[in-house]
Amino acid sequence: MSLAGDVVAFLADGANWSLDDPYDVPNRLVEHLQYTGIALGLGALVAVPLGLWIGHTGRFAFLAINAGNAGRSLPTLGLLTLVVTLVGLGLTPVVVALVVLAVPPLLTGTYAGVRAVDRAAVDAARGQGMTERQVLLGVEVPMALPLIMGGLRAATLQVVSTATVAAYVALGGFGRFLVDGLAVQDYPQMVAGAVLVAALAILLDLLLAGVQRAVVSPGVSGRAAAARPRPRKATA
Repeated sequence: MSLAGDVVAFLADGANWSLDDPYDVPNRLVEHLQYTGIALGLGALVAVPLGLWIGHTGRFAFLAINAGNAGRSLPTLGLLTLVVTLVGLGLTPVVVALVVLAVPPLLTGTYAGVRAVDRAAVDAARGQGMTERQVLLGVEVPMALPLIMGGLRAATLQVVSTATVAAYVALGGFGRFLVDGLAVQDYPQMVAGAVLVAALAILLDLLLAGVQRAVVSPGVSGRAAAARPRPRKATA
């Protein structure tokens, strides 16, 4: 049987989808989502408030601007190895490595979203007597949501695809199929693990796209203007 056929057979085998076996796909999925959710939650706690403050005040903008480049150049496996060396095996080094990976896109997206808000709208809000907090939460954040959600989607894709490194420090997730398959040269299992990671990333991105459509105002996203009927041309 070809490699593709072996991969399909692996994924279609009901024995690999048992809920009782901790080594099968459902439990590996839960572990993978756990690492991803913890990293994104902690990353958002750090990056979103910081990005809002930098975007609103304009202070330390270089930090947000350079964060994207820093995130792309960061060797995640090297960082994971360093943290393991410092604190030992366990969930902590994995979470630290993934949080460091999640922060740059969240910070950059939040900062860019707030800075892209029309200054005339901000000045008008201040002219009406709104406090700085009301301007930020009532005007800038709603108008910045498309870019903030874009940063969240980018961070999610990076974290969910990199969470496979957890298997390198004896944890679970879909990375176990890659590491365990490599150890015994079970290539169908390795490819199946990669397919599962890619499928999960696509599903999460589609889910966040739906959330973005639900939370972003049609007037901000441009859907309201697109749905508005075009005026008819005048006839002679």
